[in-house]
Amino acid sequence: MTDTATTQPGVREIKRAVDDLGRAFEAFKEANDQRRVQSGKGDDIVLEQKVDRLSRDVSTMQGNLDRLHLAANRPPVAGVHRDDPETEEHKAAFFDRFVRKGIETGLQAVEAKALSTGTDADGGYAVPEALDRSIEKRLVEASPVRSVSNVVQIGTSNYKKLVNLGGATSGWVGEGDARAETDTPSFQEVAPPLGEIYANPAATQAMLDDAFFNVEDWLAEELTSEFAAQEGAAFINGNGTNKPKGFLTYTTTAEVDSARAFGSLQHVVTGVAGGWPVSDPTDTLLDLIYSLRTAYRSSAVFVMNTNLVAEIRKFKDGEGNYLWRPGLADGQPASLLGYRAIEAADMPDRAANTLSVAFGNFERGYTITDRMATRILRDPFTNKPFVHFYATKRVGGGVVNSEAIKLLKFSAT
Repeated sequence: MTDTATTQPGVREIKRAVDDLGRAFEAFKEANDQRRVQSGKGDDIVLEQKVDRLSRDVSTMQGNLDRLHLAANRPPVAGVHRDDPETEEHKAAFFDRFVRKGIETGLQAVEAKALSTGTDADGGYAVPEALDRSIEKRLVEASPVRSVSNVVQIGTSNYKKLVNLGGATSGWVGEGDARAETDTPSFQEVAPPLGEIYANPAATQAMLDDAFFNVEDWLAEELTSEFAAQEGAAFINGNGTNKPKGFLTYTTTAEVDSARAFGSLQHVVTGVAGGWPVSDPTDTLLDLIYSLRTAYRSSAVFVMNTNLVAEIRKFKDGEGNYLWRPGLADGQPASLLGYRAIEAADMPDRAANTLSVAFGNFERGYTITDRMATRILRDPFTNKPFVHFYATKRVGGGVVNSEAIKLLKFSAT
């Protein structure tokens, strides 16, 4: 069992991280204000480099603080069904015999009792529920898009959702008034593409033989790291073939919700190919915000990569207030114009005609499907002296509400 007292950060560590972030942001603002004053007198390369360095420091410290908050609230790995003897028997058989020693005898029968599942045609064994749920929770922490999207657990290879396109008549009537007949509503079926994601972490047999080596925690961290990297790319740029369909790969148009074809996303242009308008970038970001319907706006977030966050961090509104603010309160994320701003490495850098900023209610707009029961094959032969653990997990994703996500396009028209 993981000792949470030694792995979870304490109040002092979090407070120190908050103080460090606050000081770093104040230093960044001071340097950036100097840069803005100096900009009318000629370029100061040293000052520009200082601002960029301080901005990177702020990003690093904000990320560190976010991880500390998440780790402080992370449940222990071995915290599921501890009183269930069949679950405990499965865990012991899986970790102590199969993972550490490669003993498969009786594992399939124990697995069937604990999980009501057999061995897939592709082979391998389902991981214990505690590990599966630990991977799931850590993926939420590590995968930016997953952390803000709607995640659905599925038990089959297919997931479909009916989207109401409207058309049903409704209204108010008195108790004795006649009711008008309602129109037949129009529905559209959406099915987020599903694929199999895999990871292949390795350990030495000496590591596995060490009684003090926490094999549960190690396996959870290794699989999470590999899965999160693949997921992060697919949820944004995936082509939908044996993988999720990323929200940037859908057709986009400048048309508003009432005129746009179902399944296409609206983009807002900056008016400058590859750049921001010369007048005031704030107006462009506000146009993006208010292109989203009020019903979706309250839970909306910005999604962009670190380079663009660093650039926008330098922007001020007409009253001299910085648009980006660090998250200094407990659990409070960084924000842009009052909305949560998350960094996703797979979002593109700003260039001509790129869709580099997303803003939307991803919980309403993007659905991720998870088929539980990560499966593992133990391979001690392919790459001696290492023991590989080939793990697979079925994951899908796609846009289910094209009105809930908007994109900023760096183009002239």
